[in-house]
Amino acid sequence: MSARKESMQVIAAVRSNLESCILGKSFEIELLLTALLAGGHVLIEDVPGTGKTQMIKALAKSMSGQYRRIQCNPDILPSDITGVSIFHPRDEQFYFRPGPVMTNILLADEINRATTKTQSALLEVMEERSVTVDGETHPLPHPFMLCATQNPIDFEGTYMLPEAQLDRFMMKITLGYPDEQTERNLLRHGAAGQPVDRLEPVTDMQHIADIQQEIRNVHLDESVSDYLVSVIRHTREHASVLLGASPRATLSFMMAVKAYAFIQNRDYVLPDDVKKLAPYVIPHRILPRPEARMERMSSERIVSQILEQIHAPVSMGQ
Repeated sequence: MSARKESMQVIAAVRSNLESCILGKSFEIELLLTALLAGGHVLIEDVPGTGKTQMIKALAKSMSGQYRRIQCNPDILPSDITGVSIFHPRDEQFYFRPGPVMTNILLADEINRATTKTQSALLEVMEERSVTVDGETHPLPHPFMLCATQNPIDFEGTYMLPEAQLDRFMMKITLGYPDEQTERNLLRHGAAGQPVDRLEPVTDMQHIADIQQEIRNVHLDESVSDYLVSVIRHTREHASVLLGASPRATLSFMMAVKAYAFIQNRDYVLPDDVKKLAPYVIPHRILPRPEARMERMSSERIVSQILEQIHAPVSMGQ
């Protein structure tokens, strides 16, 4: 069996596992897998009870990955996440006791309830895949993915995520409420307990790391690359935007569309891949002007306008 065919079977098996736990959310699951295989992090913003935590647990269990959860609150300290050095009297030296961040899949639940000081402890983790404690740097397990959740309607006792941290999330997604038929099916599935508890691993983290390397070889044509860059640059020039997407966003966008194309069993990126992922990769990275927000001009609407204004490249064969 070829490596590509085996990778596609692994992706299909992981997707099937997730879909057995989170009903009616196939596209959102596809976005989560895209971010994972692209080596990115995900911010899931939604109301309580829509299955955010279950989806992340199912992902980790499907891959035999180490999984840790941090329940964020104003009392949590940076050392509660990264770890701490403890002095051993007998040996007369400090030993590093790793925090929950030393894992493959880290869930930061209700991340906006942690103070800005604690949130900043995740900046190095997200960008450099390491933590520095008392001047000593400790690498994280590979692969590593941070999945954070936040409640969009609960503002009491919360702290806004700084732009520098939002920019480190490859995607921001929502799950939303299920439709009526899916909710009926949910009752039947839930009668036997949590579906995630019955899941069996279908791969391991080493295979996921191998797929991440395969994705780097997905072809990005120059015309599609120029289209992607044009979309990013228009966010900096749009009249309603105060702060546009960063060069980090450009690189993150590139890896996301490559991973998405790979999941679709293609070894090349289409302009449609750029269009499809832009609403999940860009809006949380741009800051509309105050007057635009007063006119209810959201980041999502700005990105939609930009996609309408820029002509996507078309191959000669189409």
